[in-house]
Amino acid sequence: LKNLLIGHQVLVPVTNGKLDLGPWQQVYYAEFDGQRRKRVLIKVIGE
Repeated sequence: LKNLLIGHQVLVPVTNGKLDLGPWQQVYYAEFDGQRRKRVLIKVIGE
């Protein structure tokens, strides 16, 4: 249920090689189902 409420995807803009977050934004990772192997997929879109 937590995964459905929180979500499992994030879209983060990158400008000039740095995260382009607002002054009150941050990326937070939470683990709800215990330790296991994870698959991380990074897609680069744009120039």
